[in-house]
Order: sequence, then C-alpha cells, then structure tokens
Amino acid sequence: MINKERLKNLLLDLVQIDSHSREEREVAERVINELKSVDSSIDITVDDAGQKVGGNTGNVIARIKGTNPNAKPILLSAHMDTVVPGKGVKPIIDGNIIRTDGTTVLGGDDKSGVAIILETIRALKENKLEHSDIEAVFTICEEVGLQGAKHVDVTKLRSKFGLVLDSDDVGYLFTKAPSSDNLEFRVYGLEAHAGVCPERGLSAIKIAGEAISNMKLGRIDEETTANLGVIEGGMATNIVPNFVRIKGEARSHSDAKLDAQVAHMKKCFEDAVANYSVTIDGKEIRPRFEVDVVRSYHSMNVSDESHIVRLVKQAANNLQQEVKTLATGGGCDANVFNRKGIEVANLGTGMQDIHTVKEWLNVEDLYLSGQMVFEIVRLNAHG
Repeated sequence: MINKERLKNLLLDLVQIDSHSREEREVAERVINELKSVDSSIDITVDDAGQKVGGNTGNVIARIKGTNPNAKPILLSAHMDTVVPGKGVKPIIDGNIIRTDGTTVLGGDDKSGVAIILETIRALKENKLEHSDIEAVFTICEEVGLQGAKHVDVTKLRSKFGLVLDSDDVGYLFTKAPSSDNLEFRVYGLEAHAGVCPERGLSAIKIAGEAISNMKLGRIDEETTANLGVIEGGMATNIVPNFVRIKGEARSHSDAKLDAQVAHMKKCFEDAVANYSVTIDGKEIRPRFEVDVVRSYHSMNVSDESHIVRLVKQAANNLQQEVKTLATGGGCDANVFNRKGIEVANLGTGMQDIHTVKEWLNVEDLYLSGQMVFEIVRLNAHG
C-alpha cells in the first residue's frame, strides 16, 4: 500500500530543506503540513525542546487516532536534523540510486525515516485500513547528543513500544547499542618564549601528546571503543603553549568497561602531568590537568522476545523478507526512549555512507522499509 513514487518524491523534497541541528524549523513546518493534508483532525503539538537546547523549533509530536481502540499504541520516530555539510543539498538521481553532488551530505539520515513515517500514515488513512493509535515523534538535535529525544516528555505518550527509523540496511533491526561518555581534557602548562628561554616553559601540547601516546584508543574490545577527535591549543609558534584542550569519547555495551576505559584515559593524563616540572627563581612549578566526563546516552538492550521485535519479524515474514537483530556501536534516539521506559528498536531505511558527502540511498530499500513499517503498524492493530 506504500506509494513508492510518492515516498521517493517526499524524500527528495525533504532533503532539499536545510536543517542542521538547531535549525530544523522549515522541516518541522513541512512535516506538520504533510500531516494536516492527510487528516486535519490529527493532534499535532510542538514541544519546548527547542527553547531548552537553543534551537528554532521543538520536537513535532503527532497523535494519529487508530481504528481499533483495543490495540496498543505504537511509537514511530525519526529525527529532522542533519550533520554538516548539509545546506544546499542537490540530490542526484541515477536510476534507483539517490546520491549527493559531492558537496554535501544527502540527509537521508534521517529524512528517509521522516518520509517513511509520513507515507505510512498517509497510506493507512487513504486505504482506510485498521490500525492502532500511532504516536509519531519527529525529533530535533539528534546529531548533537540526542538532545531532542532527551527533552521529550514521555508522560504525555501512551506507547510502551515502537520503532526509531535511523539506521542503514533494511535487513537489520538494531536492538543493542552502547552507553557513551563525552570527554574533555584540559592541560595547563606554562608559557615562555620558545626561542629565548624555552626551558622556563611547560608545553601543554607536549604533555598532552605524551598522555595520548600511552592511551588505548580505537577498538578496545568487541564491546568498547574510544576516540580523541578534537585538539585545540597554542597561540603562536614562538610561544611555549600553556594550554591545550582535547575532546573525545568512549563507548561500550558494558558500563563497567566504559568506566574502566575512562579511568584509563584519565590516568594517562595524570601520569603525563606528573612527569613534568620547572623551577623558576627557586620555585617549582608543575603542570595540571582537568577533565569533564558527561554521559551522553545510556545503552539499550531490547530482547528478541519483546513485542516490538516479534512484530518486526512477523512483518518481515509476511513480506517474505528476513530481518536480523544486531548490536551497533552507534547511539540514536532509541537509546533515550528505552531509558525512559519505552521499548524501542532501530530499523534500517536504506541510507548508506552517512555523515559523508558520498551518502546515497537506494529507492528500493527505502520502499521496502516503508512496506515493513506499514505492515508492522497493520499487524499491531490485531496484536
């Protein structure tokens, strides 16, 4: 019942609307207009998440009344924001493949999910098919720490299970995802003239470099990763740098392993700082470091026996498809919803090479994902 051409055209429209994180208003307006054109009686609200995160709109939450009052409501969610560079997207269509022109991301992450939810609702309504209540949540600021989902007031939602549409291959349902810590290390040294008296300085960059060289990074084990991605410091080549900031992250499916990795990274800085000092006018001066650790999101672990997983597998079977449950190393809004008590898995939409200017999507995969979601909602009306 999903209209493939309409779904494709909607996606093409959506990706051409600029919507970097905290700038999603125009996409939100398009989502609202689409919903109103389906059924003017749909209850649509925009929450105050935008005010809380400094954005220009909040999350769009739509409640679509079902035809079977005894069926349990289902949550469908996708995020409206894109990563940079995501302004001025010019999609290129090559047969069934939609790709970028090489200057921006495509924005299929996650406008493919947004398009699928909207088309599913439209197809259900126009075909007058039985379905449960649907609570559609279109979030903001997913790409900057799942901020929109974190500010969804779930006490105003009735759904206890559902789907986030925010991963790649349609044949995979991600049910496990790690916890993640954001890290910021700050090393304070002592400035000095690099050519005249470098021995009177303490290079924050050198100290940080020693810490990093002793640090386990990348793939730590099958459950754990760590990365340092940003280094900022120094003022000029002729000044011994007195400050450097390093930003990174650590992730693990095991909170104990995550805590151990973060402790190891702290210890590397602690040991490096302890190796340096300088004496000036009889006074010993030592460098120091500070660290901030923020839990960006918590792990999720949805059982294969859960209602949502069984629904997805039954829908796949009905469509003569196969879906495998997997663990992922990434986080998404599903992590947040699970933490808030809603059992949510992450279904693929066909997006590929996301977060790069090589991003592309196969319309056939998009269509299959749409069929899957449609069948899941239809089955839920009888579950």
